[in-house]
Amino acid sequence: MSTGDAKTNRPVVLAFLMTTMALGSIEGTIVATAMPSIVSTLGGFELFSWVFSAYLLTQAVFTPISGSLADTLGRKPVLLVSIAVFLVASAACGFADSMPQLIAFRFVQGVGAAGINTMVVTLAGDLYTVRERGRVQAYLASVWGVSSVLGPLIGGLLVAYVDWSWVFWFNIPFGIAALFGLSRYLHESVGSRTRRLDLQGAALLFVAMAGLMVLLNQGSSLGQPLRVGLGVFTLVIASWLVRRLLTVPGAILPLDLWRDRLILLANLSAFVAGVVMIGVISYAPAYVQGVMGYAPLIAGFALSTMSLGWPLASSLAGRLLIPVGPANVARMGGIAALVGGVLYLLLRPALGPAWVAVSSFAVGVGMGFINTSSIVSIQSTVTWERRATATAGNMLMRLLGNSAGAALLGGILNATLGARIVRSGSGASVSIADIERIMSPDPAVLGQGDGRIVDSGVESLLREILAGGLHDVFVVVCVGTALLFALTLAWPRQRRLE
Repeated sequence: MSTGDAKTNRPVVLAFLMTTMALGSIEGTIVATAMPSIVSTLGGFELFSWVFSAYLLTQAVFTPISGSLADTLGRKPVLLVSIAVFLVASAACGFADSMPQLIAFRFVQGVGAAGINTMVVTLAGDLYTVRERGRVQAYLASVWGVSSVLGPLIGGLLVAYVDWSWVFWFNIPFGIAALFGLSRYLHESVGSRTRRLDLQGAALLFVAMAGLMVLLNQGSSLGQPLRVGLGVFTLVIASWLVRRLLTVPGAILPLDLWRDRLILLANLSAFVAGVVMIGVISYAPAYVQGVMGYAPLIAGFALSTMSLGWPLASSLAGRLLIPVGPANVARMGGIAALVGGVLYLLLRPALGPAWVAVSSFAVGVGMGFINTSSIVSIQSTVTWERRATATAGNMLMRLLGNSAGAALLGGILNATLGARIVRSGSGASVSIADIERIMSPDPAVLGQGDGRIVDSGVESLLREILAGGLHDVFVVVCVGTALLFALTLAWPRQRRLE
């Protein structure tokens, strides 16, 4: 079976796929830009990273499930249901009146995002030939880039003049249009097929990742017996999952495909790239706004350059993949990502948002080269019957990197902020709640909250503490880019795409 049904109008379907891709891309930068405002309204700075972690956790678990379903039922039903779930969850996020509620709705939103992202990328591989795929992936990346550039602008305006809830509601009309457009114009015929879903593997993956996230994010607030017990439980579940992956055919991760060295390295690169990407997306706006003191709009634009570099590199990668080979294209990405990581390592408040913008652009270029090389190479290696599963496997590795990175970096930030507050000798008069207040776009918030006035001296101390905590985060980001570069050097240079 091929989704390239004679009834399918490829340009029209691609346009609606691009619209669907915009849902997730614009959501990412709008939410990242609005997070300081959300935290200042809802509180719960200690749960900051869970807004991202919850979304990524369910996205990671449901990505391989959506891939398996699509290889059995077809791409269209999985995509339409995923869009509907995403839209309902987005509406609910806007109505959240506490941080735990927002996190719960983000869990559901991640389920829809898993199917959307997997099906859009898979359909691009179904509808177009090997020589066309690089160009089409570049189109999708460009939509992601344009949407992400508009995201900070729209997010900043909504936060400043309306309310942060609208960052979740803004894309609902576009999602409805994509839902109806794909229902009408996308045609496919799927023969009778049976495929067993690895629900047990999905459950083990969910529990193992959730346990790891709790340990990394909230471990310092747990008592030692509880922390040790949770650590042992998570290790047992993770070991059970690994054993299942190695011994059970059709497990949630298609490890049999990993016998191909190119697929193995592409997936490992995707994992590390996910750690780097979430570090930049989550914490670059916080640095510009909370440390440098700029408005959310400026913070968003400093991050959006990553979304410019990504599609530019992806478009170039699409042209270079066949004549140069995927390994050399991936190495170009490794070099660019390493440059961006070093620039983030050297970041200081006096350098201003322009330094953050350049650093983000370099990281985006690296992501564009590596992601396009990975997806096109994997899709060109497998048949239709396994294309969605293989694509989902690569996307799952990136999401696992996102999830592990969000948890790890969130835990590092929480721990280092607490330690720096203690070392400053101001523990009795300064708290993480005060850091939440300096991240607000409204300067008046500095004098609100518990009634204490945060004077200029204390504000400077708070910004210095936050700068130190975020620097520790960027150290990990830099190490990640170095590892990513090392992985791209190991890609087999002799492999070519036909």
